Amino acid sequence: MLTALKNIWAITYRELRAFSKRPIFLMIMFVAPLGFLWMFTSLMQSGLPTKLPAALVDEDDTHVTRQLTRILGTMEETRFVLKTYSFTEARQAMQRGEIYAIFRIPKGTTEAALTQRQPVVSFYTNDTYYVAASLLMKDMRKMSEMAGLAITRATMRAQGFTDAQIMGTIQPIVVESHPLGNPHLNYSVVLSNLIVPGLLMLVIMLTTSYSLGNEWKRGRQKYLYEMGDGNIFVIVVGKLLPQTLLYTLIFWLIDLVFYSYLQFPCQCGIPRMMLWGFLAVLASQGFGLLMFEMFPAQMRMAMSACSLLGVMQFSLAGFSFPVSAMDLPFQWLSNIFPLHHYFLIYVNQCLNGYDISYAWTNVTALVGISILAWLFSFRLTDAFLHKEYRA
Repeated sequence: MLTALKNIWAITYRELRAFSKRPIFLMIMFVAPLGFLWMFTSLMQSGLPTKLPAALVDEDDTHVTRQLTRILGTMEETRFVLKTYSFTEARQAMQRGEIYAIFRIPKGTTEAALTQRQPVVSFYTNDTYYVAASLLMKDMRKMSEMAGLAITRATMRAQGFTDAQIMGTIQPIVVESHPLGNPHLNYSVVLSNLIVPGLLMLVIMLTTSYSLGNEWKRGRQKYLYEMGDGNIFVIVVGKLLPQTLLYTLIFWLIDLVFYSYLQFPCQCGIPRMMLWGFLAVLASQGFGLLMFEMFPAQMRMAMSACSLLGVMQFSLAGFSFPVSAMDLPFQWLSNIFPLHHYFLIYVNQCLNGYDISYAWTNVTALVGISILAWLFSFRLTDAFLHKEYRA
């Protein structure tokens, strides 16, 4: 046991010395994840896109429609950068990419509403820009409904109804909305908490395959094998231990920035999120090690596999499209990716604050992914003894 610990320390010290000779490798391990953190937290600092450019086409131009457009202009996500009487002008602005939506009030809207006919108010959104169009559509749909209610209220007031009678007619049921987990509807709470750790996991997979494959590239694999006395566990632990410590510290720093500095919701507490981050680091290293064992002594093939599958995990994690709605083969495939299980643990523990018993399968999956590579350690042993570097 003591000899194994000495060998682990010797390999770890050798790896730390190698970092000083490869500053680009250290930069990828340290600077790139922090760059991801800074970029995404700055990009979505406001939490939700606001004051998106839109056009107003008011062909009616009455005091009622002017009041309606003033109210619409106060909505958080909408800013009218173009007000015109010509729909053609607004359409051309949308084609040039200057606006994301057009709100059109046709001529005769006020007259039709006051004479109890059914006016038509239309709006157009450019769904090529999905997020912007969705937010503007929500504002315009809400204002269209409110406009009809406002005209009905004015008509009933003219007929002598009291405010209580009017509200009982136009809004007989009051609807309360309670967004759970993310009450402020902050996009960054969902996206930053998954994209930044996901990118870090991708870097971990790549650097794991690279650091192992680099031994074959430099022709030093047999020397490393002798340093570990042929014990694959000692060799891998000593080789990856510095990266494990560094990536764990970076993961913890991300947690502190998210849940302490930015005050993102965290129902389970920061220490528990740090534990899940540590498991995510181990699972990502296990995944990278597994890819290297699938392509022993072929560093480029192993890194390519990590790149392909590491990017695929963003689509199959479940935060952009629910896994339960995917075809069955993709549902099965999603279970091999650490990010999918980390996402489910994050939602269960951090956002909802449920008991850990509801997420124990995902915790077990992260542990399982981290140790799965050890089942194929014989391929790594064979590579140390018989394989030469293959580009």
